Amino acid sequence: MSRIGLKPTEVPNDVTVTIGEDNAVTVKGPKGELSFNFHPEMKIEMTDNTIQVSRPSDSKAHKSLHGTTSSLISNMVQGVTKGYERNLELVGVGYRASKQGKNLVLNVGYSHPVEIVPEEGIDIEVQGNNKVSVKGISKERVGAVAANIRAVRPPEPYKGKGIRYEGEKVRRKEGKTGK
Repeated sequence: MSRIGLKPTEVPNDVTVTIGEDNAVTVKGPKGELSFNFHPEMKIEMTDNTIQVSRPSDSKAHKSLHGTTSSLISNMVQGVTKGYERNLELVGVGYRASKQGKNLVLNVGYSHPVEIVPEEGIDIEVQGNNKVSVKGISKERVGAVAANIRAVRPPEPYKGKGIRYEGEKVRRKEGKTGK
């Protein structure tokens, strides 16, 4: 039984949700607008200020779609009201980040600076020289952009240098022993 799917999603007063044909859900709020086409077999209903998702049968596919659909709708509502943020840290001697217009420029030990162009609806902020913050209304897009930035120089296990998520623990390895 999907516990997440059974939980109704509360819709704040400043958010409007429209459920169109073929389960096309559009959520408009103070921060922006998100839309997504959900699986046509899921039943999405809006009553008062809550959204409830129900499934047609107890098959394995319907059970998994039930929880996923409910989670995605709740993420959309949270995105247009509060937004999402993902923080990254640059660890290493000489590693630094800066903004050049809207673009993020990373100096992380390569012979050239790496320039990252943010996509539409994503804001990148730099605090100090070694902290990067990715903000937006779509949880999926914020996570993807943060993962792309981290992939430029993932943390390595010997010295711990690289780009890591804030609070991420890097397992350190012992170096070579000399004989």
